[in-house]
Formats: sequence, structure tokens, C-alpha cells
Amino acid sequence: MKTVTLTLAGALMATSALILPSLAMAQTAPAAAAQPAQQAPVVEQEQVSTVDEIVVLGRNIPEPNRQSSEVAAFLTSEDLQRTGDSSAAEALTRVTGLSIVEGRFVYVRGLGERYSSALLNGSPLPSPEPLQRVVPLDLFPADILAGVTVQKTYSARYPGEFGGGVIDLTTLATPREPFLNFGLTVGANNETTGREGLIHFGSRTDFTSFDDGTRDLPGGFRLAFASGNRIIAGQNYSDAELRRLGQSLVNSPLRLLQREILPANFGVKLSGGNAVQTGFGEVGAVFVAAYDNSWRRRVGVQQEGRLSQGEIEAQADYDFQNTQNNIGVDLFGSLSLENGANTVKWTNLYVRNVTKATRSREGFNDLTGNNTRDDYTEWFERELFSTQLSGEHYFGGRDEWALEWRGSWAQTSRDAPYETRFGYGQLPDGTFVHNIQSNRISFSELDDTVVSGGADLSYILPLSNAREAKFTVGVSGYDNQRDSVQRTLRFIAPNGLTPDQVRSRVDFLFSDFNIGPVLQIEEVTGSNGAAAYEADMRVWAGYAQVEAEILPLVNLTLGARYEDGRQSVTPIDLFGGQTGFLPTQIEQDYILPAATLTWNFAEDLQLRVGASKTLGRPQFRELAPQQYTDTESDRTFIGNPYLVNTEIVNLDARLEWYFASGQYVTAGVFYKDLDKPVESSVVDQGASISQTFLNAPAAVVRGFEVEAKKYFDFPNAGLGFVADKRWLVQGNYTWADSEVQVSDGDTVITQNSLGVAQPASFYIIDGSRLQGQSEHVANLQLGWEDDAARSQATLIANYVSERSSARGRPGEPDLIQRPGVMLDFVYRKDLDVGRRTLGFALELRNLLNEDFLEYQELGQRVIVNGYDLGVSGSVSLTARF
Repeated sequence: MKTVTLTLAGALMATSALILPSLAMAQTAPAAAAQPAQQAPVVEQEQVSTVDEIVVLGRNIPEPNRQSSEVAAFLTSEDLQRTGDSSAAEALTRVTGLSIVEGRFVYVRGLGERYSSALLNGSPLPSPEPLQRVVPLDLFPADILAGVTVQKTYSARYPGEFGGGVIDLTTLATPREPFLNFGLTVGANNETTGREGLIHFGSRTDFTSFDDGTRDLPGGFRLAFASGNRIIAGQNYSDAELRRLGQSLVNSPLRLLQREILPANFGVKLSGGNAVQTGFGEVGAVFVAAYDNSWRRRVGVQQEGRLSQGEIEAQADYDFQNTQNNIGVDLFGSLSLENGANTVKWTNLYVRNVTKATRSREGFNDLTGNNTRDDYTEWFERELFSTQLSGEHYFGGRDEWALEWRGSWAQTSRDAPYETRFGYGQLPDGTFVHNIQSNRISFSELDDTVVSGGADLSYILPLSNAREAKFTVGVSGYDNQRDSVQRTLRFIAPNGLTPDQVRSRVDFLFSDFNIGPVLQIEEVTGSNGAAAYEADMRVWAGYAQVEAEILPLVNLTLGARYEDGRQSVTPIDLFGGQTGFLPTQIEQDYILPAATLTWNFAEDLQLRVGASKTLGRPQFRELAPQQYTDTESDRTFIGNPYLVNTEIVNLDARLEWYFASGQYVTAGVFYKDLDKPVESSVVDQGASISQTFLNAPAAVVRGFEVEAKKYFDFPNAGLGFVADKRWLVQGNYTWADSEVQVSDGDTVITQNSLGVAQPASFYIIDGSRLQGQSEHVANLQLGWEDDAARSQATLIANYVSERSSARGRPGEPDLIQRPGVMLDFVYRKDLDVGRRTLGFALELRNLLNEDFLEYQELGQRVIVNGYDLGVSGSVSLTARF
């Protein structure tokens, strides 16, 4: 196999030489200004006229694209309103080359979320997800966003962790007009609403997203966990103490599965804002408060494959049911002060997202040789709080100096009390009875804190009467700390169970009457991986960048960023001993160059080319040797402490034609070379399988993307329905081809290899597609706008082709996920009711009733995870006061 080796040094040094003549011209500008000026041609609203030169050729290039020299996509507030998406994650699926995974994580050009960074007003955020350091974007309601920028070429002002792109969420700012809105939404899904689903009671206040204390850790366990002694009979605790501990655990409300007809989804939202003039300047305030309660029922198949005689066969075959009640509370508040050339903004965001899950699976397991059943009840609390203070200041005689600064403190937490599992075996008569060896009750907590700050100072140097150069330097700091603890308990029956006891209802068997005489509590914390870990990542950075129109209509952005990163993950033994797992220390510094050239060579036409070097760091959970079960896939994950950083070379080019206001055609190509990308792999973990991570030797990604947007008017059409409207056609398509490269002698270090390198070809097939990367991603929007009727309708289609979700075990095929085609429809209309305006919205999702499918295929197909998504619909009314 031929390997392409790329170097940036020559290219960047050559482009830097282009700017020197312009800088020299700037020194002689006063003399040149004394000479007679030539008359510039007059073009009607089409180009900016100057004494000698034209700054921008074309009136149709949108302002964000004028200001940015990078390959980027911009979602405005109007875009968010048109698609009707409820979260930032949903909205970003409409951007060229972007796809969404698990409804939360955005893949840019098919690269996983680890290769993209998400910022809120320029500041990084922590993640409440155990498997990710990147914050899931479903946490951000679309109502708090003023816009979203997706930058696909790297510039030195952004963090160096960049592979697919940077996603910068901008929140609402100072309102120009006062507003107060109240909205109510009701929704349904044909696979969930009105159908019978599994539930457990929990507590009486679960609907608020806060329980009534039912799931609080009992005081006895709190003292026991703090003692540093394992809870086990005959060592640290007497039988009486163990009995009191076991009886203190909540029984029926958190263990007994029931069936109930599932209700409709609903949500309420209140938002408002105003701005007033004061002696200090204009003070603005915006707030958003929202509550959402939704249900999701899934009924499907889960199988586990095993290679046998050259084919993949199902060694376990389960039918499963899963009901999730998702409750969200969102609070957003922003205060701003604008005084001439100075703006200070204080932004606060609180997001609480709770999932109450009840699930069961039943089927044949080849390892046990008979049918089994597992019942689960779970409660996951995710919280995010972020506060940020930022400012922009312009000064100098012509405002040629600008200072931007920001400071942010953010914390996320994930609390999962009373994760329960109770297992059953099947008797020959078909009766399921308790398998006392297969019960677990766990308590886990994760806290993640990010403190960050930065400042950027820029100076604008005139190069001539029409051209200028902008010099920028900046510094930033980032400190991310995480603590994760998991305690696991189980009940044992030292003397066994009677036939009546194994057949009894779960809350009868585990009642206080049986705890002590029949059942005994014990702790099994840390039996599969580290029970706790501490993680820290500190990144200090500085950069310098110049943006200059080096020639008329030719703009160059050239910069370099220095990053010093220190990342550590330290497993902790909660009982004072040794964990048996090595700590991870990754300390590396980098110089990351970046250059982008933009040539406005013809009317409303621009060509952009870019080159950069960036990196990707392993996420905490990918390094931590702590077991974690993902409820979405019902799969167990464990980290690999031997992972290293990924280094990436990026090349991009894009042609942009803005043929009319708000209408365009763009086409681009891209190429990425990744050294040691991180991939997920399925491995054996004792008698079961789990998913871990490893560094593939190398990979390349190449592809192209096209996008177009066009409005149509038919004023002379015979039908008034057609003639009265402005019609929209908008679409984009991305083709990407990736290839993992494995050569003779390449090695990998897996989680269970104890640091010993193994042949890479044993785990990865040379030439296989990069994990998570889809060959095709396409979006299409067809719609109309009717200003007279104040209505808007859009039909939205999204297609993502198959992608690898994980590497199979050695010799086995990859796990493949098929996202398929999603077809949505959104209709909005404003109505006058009395003196108020009422906004009506209808949203229909997944009109083609696409299902979810993940499988392995070799000779035959094994369905790893498959279920119907269902068709969803919602109606909302918003009163504007």
C-alpha cells in the first residue's frame, strides 16, 4: 500500500512571503495618497467602490461569509425557526456533511464527535456523559440560540482539537425590541403514545425531574462507603449490620415492573427580553424557561454474534422492551451592557435532563444453554450549569484596536442512583424463576468541571485606501477535571432459595421479611474494572494570526497556535489497595499551523483553499478502565489506558457562487490524513463481550460536498396557492471515502494486552472504512413562504448511509449501523386573536417510519440492535405578548 505523506511547512512559508510586498506598500501609503486618484467605475449596488480597488466583488455574498475567510456554514435564527428543531443537535443535521448519532452527538464529514469541539459563545463545556468528553448537543434547546457556526477549516484562534469541525453555539443577545412569549406543545408517537409500555413507580415527584428523596443513598450505606471497608459478611460487618443495610434499600417502587398505557408528550416554554437605555449605556436582558416531558417506547431485537465455521451466528437472541420517560428543565438568562464601542455580556445556562428507564429482555443465551430474562430499572440525572462573562472593546482613532475576552466556569454532573438488574432463568414448563446470582444494584456519580478563559487582541493596519491587514494574538487556558465513582451491590442467598421463593414476585422475594434470614447484602464494587477514577486535562495555548488582502480580491489568513496539553487518568481503589490498573499520563506540546486563501475572482464568486495541522485527544472515558453500560445499546464499555493522541493534516478547497440574495451554489473537496485515530472495538470480557478502544495505525478521508439554495416565484401562475408564495429548494450532499491503513509490522496496544503490543492486522482490516464514517450524507428541503398569510411550510429529508459503529472481535465483521432516510414536515402560521398574535406550529417527524438497525453480516446477518422508531407529531401554540 502506498502511504501519502504531507507536510505543511513549505506551503505555509511560501504563502507568508506573499504578504511582505503588501506590508511594504503600507509604509508608502501616505505618499501614494497624494497622487491624483483614478475614477472608479460606478456599479449599481453591486460592488464596493473605492479610489483604486474593489474590496468585495459582488453584492450577494452574505455578511458572515464575507467576514470569515474559512470554509464554514452558518445557521441563523431564521433557519432554526424554519426547520422547527427542538435542540442544537437536530438543527445541525441540516448542515452539509453533518449527521447525528444517538440523537445527541454530531459527526462532521463522518468523523466521530471526538474529532469535533463544541463551544458556547467561544468557551468550552464539560460533558455529563461517561463515554464522552464532548458535550451532547441535545442539551441545548434551539430557543436559546441566536445562531450556530460550523467551521470546517481550522484557524489558529480555535482549540487545536479539530478534525471534522468546530461548532460554536451563540446564545441570544440584547433584544432590539421587547418580547414576551408563552408556548405550549403536545406531541405523540405511533410506537409509544397510547401503547402499553413497561414502567416502574419511582417516586411521586418524578414528573418534575426531581424525585422526593426515594432514591437518596441510605445513611447506613453513606457511612459504610465512607469507611473505606468493603461491605461483606464475616469481615467488616456483623449479620445484624448487614440486615439493617439490606433493609434500608428501597424495594417495590424501584424494582417492580408494571405495564401502563403511555401518555402523550407535552412541554411549556416562557421567554422574554427587553433593553433599556441607562446612564451607563444600553442594558439588555433575555430569559428562557422551559419544561418538557416526553416518552419513548422501543420494542425490538438484540443479538450477539459469534464466528462459527466462517460465518457469523447469533449466540444470544433476545426480544427486548424499553420505555424511557425523558424530563427536561431548561433555564437561560443573559444580561448585556452596550456602550458605544464596548460590550460586556453575562450568560448563564442551566440544563437538567432526566431519563427514567424501565426495560426487559428475554431470549436464548448460548452461554447458559437456556432462555433467560433480565429486568432493569434506571434513573439518570444529567445537569449542566455554565456561567460566562465576556467582553468586546474597540479603541484607537479609527477603532483599529479590538480586545475580546471571556471567562467561563461550567460544571456538569451525572447521578445514577439505584441502577437495578434482576435476572431470571426459565424452567422446562416455561416459568421464569429468580437467578439469585444475577442481581445488581449500583450507585454512580460523575462530576465534571471546566474553568476556561481567553483573550484576543487585534490591530487593523491599512495597506492602501481599500485594503487592510488584521493582526491578532491571543492566549487561552483550559482546565477540565472529572471525578467518577461507582459502587455496586448484590444480594446473595447463603443457604439457597426454596421453590416458592424462586417463583415469588421480585418485591416479595427482596422484602424486609427475607433480608437476613434468606438474603444477605454484599458489595462487589470493582469486580469488573476500576470502581473510581480521577481525570484532569489542562491546556495552555497562545496563537498569532494575520488576515490580509494581500492582492486586490485575494485574502490570506495565516496563523499558528502553540498548545501545551497535559492529560491524566488515575484509577482509584476505594478500599485502600492497588487497583491493578496503570494511570495514564499524556504530556505533549504542539505547534499547529493553519492557512486559508480566499479569492473573489469574479462576480459573486469565491474560491477558498485551506491547509492545517490539528490533533485529537482521547476522551477520559476512553482511557479510564472503569466498566460502564450504555442503556442505548445495552453494551458494556471499558477504557484503554494505553491510548495516545491523534495527529491530523487537513486540506480543503471550496468554490462558492452567490447568484442572488440568500441563494447560492457551493462545491468543495477535502482530504484528511490521520495518524493513530481512536476506534472502538468489541472484545471478550470474561464470559461476556464488551466494547473498548484502540489506536488504529493510520487512516485517510477524502471526499467532496455540494450545496445549493434557490427561491422560486410564480406570480403568473393560475393557481393562487402557487402564485402567492415564495418557494424554496435547498439541498446538500457529501460523499466521503475513508481508508484505515494497516501495514506489515504495525501494532496496537489493547485494553487487555497489559501494555504488550500486538499485530494491528489481528484487530483491523487494511482498507476498511474509518469507524463512524458514512459514504453518503444528503439533506433536502422543499418549502414555501407566504408573507401575506404569514405562513411557512417545509418538507425536510435527511439521508445517511451505513457506517461502522464498532470493530468486530478478531476475525469477525464490523458492527454496521444503518441510519436510513428521515423525512420531516414543519408548518408554521401566525394568527391574530384579539389584540395578541398566536403562533401555530405543526411538526411531523420520520414520515417514512424508518427503523433503527445495527447488525453484523458474514454469511448471515446478526441483528445487534433493531427496533421501530415510529412516526412522531406535535402541535404547538405560542402566545406573543
